[in-house]
Amino acid sequence: MGLPDAQSVANRLMQNPKDFEVALQTFYGNDVAANFEKLLNDHLSLANDFIMAIKAGNTSAAADAEKQLYQNADQIATFLGNINPNWSTEEWKSMLRDHLALLKEDLCHILSGNFEDSVGTFTDIERGVLEMADIMALGIVKQFPQYFR
Repeated sequence: MGLPDAQSVANRLMQNPKDFEVALQTFYGNDVAANFEKLLNDHLSLANDFIMAIKAGNTSAAADAEKQLYQNADQIATFLGNINPNWSTEEWKSMLRDHLALLKEDLCHILSGNFEDSVGTFTDIERGVLEMADIMALGIVKQFPQYFR
């Protein structure tokens, strides 16, 4: 699927880890923020590997990339659970695993040309991402109330 906006979309997506790093520096310092940025960069890279393997029909490489992607999601969940007492590692694992399952479902819809179902799945993805954003924001507010008076 050589969509004309693929590179622009990828470039914007790859900006997200840096945006998170900058946002988290205020609360957690440079080292913690940089570690999260690396985990998120790895996550996006693994997702790309997974997508490319699926598109190429390489089931072995896709299975390996998917396994690594879920391991990375668990690392992110553990990392977040360790830096903020208001965030549950298990809740993050569940949300991130649900997110990955929806992304995989959406990829299947797109690659099969089932764009109508893809739109519905994307709505579920968006809802989940917004829920994660709310949980992240509320956890930061609870941990650092002095910044939010």
